[in-house]
Amino acid sequence: MSADIFFSRETLDDYLRALGKEYRKLTGTKIPAEIILVGGSSVVANYGFRDLTYDIDALIQAASSMKQAILAISDQFGLPANWLNSDFKKTNSYSPGLIQHSVFYKMFSNVLYVRTVRGEYLVAMKLMSCRKYKNDISDIIGILWEHQKMGTPLTFQDIDKAVSHLYGGWDDMPEESHPLLEKFLNTDHLEQLYKLYQHDKQSVKTMLIQFDQENPGALKESNLNYIISTIKKRKQES
Repeated sequence: MSADIFFSRETLDDYLRALGKEYRKLTGTKIPAEIILVGGSSVVANYGFRDLTYDIDALIQAASSMKQAILAISDQFGLPANWLNSDFKKTNSYSPGLIQHSVFYKMFSNVLYVRTVRGEYLVAMKLMSCRKYKNDISDIIGILWEHQKMGTPLTFQDIDKAVSHLYGGWDDMPEESHPLLEKFLNTDHLEQLYKLYQHDKQSVKTMLIQFDQENPGALKESNLNYIISTIKKRKQES
């Protein structure tokens, strides 16, 4: 999705509201639709530390006319055709357990039910993906930070239970996920850590862009972490 298109909490609701109207126009009220927002869109919908997301990943259960409704909103607002998509289901952070552990967010046009993912489950998902060039790690810190400010801090037990429900435990989680979580849960400086990891993400992104320009075609999802570690090590040595 183009970096020029982004979604804030307000625009997210605007597009979902328009989608509800369009879906109702096409289908009526006899076949309600359910959308579960995951990833960045769920973070933006529920928390204030992050202003926007560049895509809307979701689990969609609806009549076949939902595809037509999504395209109609794309035309209406000048959005990409896949502004709302289920590509997330192809990633390693997907789990069918997300349906069971999602929570109600809002309803639109009395036919479109929108749900989001609870904080501990979002943290579990972000720990599973753990991408250094995305918002995964800073999102984990931000969620912990906001729950701390709200007086409802997330505990290791909360997140451990979510990891178990979604992925059956820690065995298939990235090696660094458990130490990172322990580190974040045992600090009193979440705000400073959030800013630090946001800055680090931007640095990593810049490094990867430069590497891709110098080595066309060499950058792949499977070798990203190795390349990031190698570049950082070379910078430290120099």
